[in-house]
Amino acid sequence: MDSNKYLDDISKIKDLMHRSSRFISLSGLSGIMAGIYALTGALFTYLFLLPEPGQYLTLHSWNFRLIIIILISVALLSVLTGYLLTSKKAKKNNEKIWDETTKRLLISFLVPLVTGGVYILIKLNSQHYGLTASLMLIFYGLALVNASKYTLGNVKYLGYAEIILGLVCAALPGYGFWFWIVGFGFFHILYGSLVYFKEEK
Repeated sequence: MDSNKYLDDISKIKDLMHRSSRFISLSGLSGIMAGIYALTGALFTYLFLLPEPGQYLTLHSWNFRLIIIILISVALLSVLTGYLLTSKKAKKNNEKIWDETTKRLLISFLVPLVTGGVYILIKLNSQHYGLTASLMLIFYGLALVNASKYTLGNVKYLGYAEIILGLVCAALPGYGFWFWIVGFGFFHILYGSLVYFKEEK
């Protein structure tokens, strides 16, 4: 009897240590919504903003600027939705949404992401457009893998998938738009669905 209680106490201690070192309130629904936002933005871009076959986007064209606005809007909506849904889940589970673990998570995530964003802007300013989608996927994947040690462990698998997809995209630069849809749209919906039904149901 004492042995069972001892093992139970150890299990509880391990669980507390796990919770204190990881941000575990990420919402699967936020991943699903991020994918939906990405697909919606991509559909609008495909219907109205992509150049005709044989033509290219230029850095100073009106449609390129609108595409940038759409990308920023998708990112902001995803972050806002993620924050609201994660806050709701944290409150439900009596967890803090902002603590030292959250800070470490954000730093680990933002360093590769911001580095990649700056590098992409440098390449665009040099009129190197072909690898933009692949670089976005690769650096986003690296950010996920880097941050995974502070949140749900399986987020690293989404990161690996994004990195691999980005590398394949780099080998097929003419299809960057479609790889972007798969990586930021369908992968997010798939991952978010898995998290929602596994962790939240």
